[in-house]
Amino acid sequence: MEFFFEDIEAFEFHENNLLDRVKYLINTEIKELGDVSVIFCSDDYLLDVNKQYLNHNYYTDIITFDYVEDKVISGDLFISVDRVKENAVEYATSVIRELYRVVFHGVLHLVGYNDKSDEEQAIMTEKENYYLGEVDFKGMEL
Repeated sequence: MEFFFEDIEAFEFHENNLLDRVKYLINTEIKELGDVSVIFCSDDYLLDVNKQYLNHNYYTDIITFDYVEDKVISGDLFISVDRVKENAVEYATSVIRELYRVVFHGVLHLVGYNDKSDEEQAIMTEKENYYLGEVDFKGMEL
């Protein structure tokens, strides 16, 4: 798993802890970690990705590109840090917790969960909450 920054300043996000938690998620879902890239970026950068690859003209917190083969989890997660910060305020949570939630959301898509229907969204949220509950955020800031 590799982390990149596009159109924003690099920041500390407890990389080793996040990597351990993603590995735990993937192993718990009975999959294997392959090549996963997490690209932290600005709203404008992600909007350009959304327009170019998905033909969508709106802001979002994450876009997941799935390269999964069998049980090997591979893909690119483009995450708008601007949107993560706004979501943290809106949902009255810490930025680091919201960042982890969005990463988990993308990885859950890669392991096979969807969120198109209300039922799928409920399952996805339950899974996100479970994996967030496995993280000790004490002393972690962004």
